[in-house]
Amino acid sequence: MAESSTPPIAFSARISVAQVEEGHELAPKFDAEGLIPCVTTDAASGDVLMLGYMNAEALRLSIATGEAHYFSRSRRVLWRKGATSGLTQRIVEMRIDDDQDAVWLKVAVGGSGASCHVGFKSCFYRAVPTPAADGAVTLRFVETEKTFDPKAVYGDAPNPTIL
Repeated sequence: MAESSTPPIAFSARISVAQVEEGHELAPKFDAEGLIPCVTTDAASGDVLMLGYMNAEALRLSIATGEAHYFSRSRRVLWRKGATSGLTQRIVEMRIDDDQDAVWLKVAVGGSGASCHVGFKSCFYRAVPTPAADGAVTLRFVETEKTFDPKAVYGDAPNPTIL
């Protein structure tokens, strides 16, 4: 779980397209649920590790601490990546897209270098064949071995995947 008080990081009001697209002010646009998507990549390899979401507090904490914080849509809680597993994500660089409604983190991963709670390095450990033959889709594992044993790391903690 992340810290309970948010550091005093202020976001600018969104005043004009020019300000948002070409200005120097951070004026993030959160969706109707108060979230902004965040693509996270390994700073060293460039591999995509995960897609997460941040609320305003998670974004502020990430900026203030230099460690990735996210908001879990399924559990409805703020969390610091690696708080339980030790698989922390130290932010090497944070970027925001042109209309400031998506974040990109380049991170250095602590622990075993993995980011996926299933045990793989990346949450994107399977490929979807395109085009699909005869409409059948069989996922192909592109990561064939887990980086760590989730049972050993998480114990009896509830799985965050919600059906």
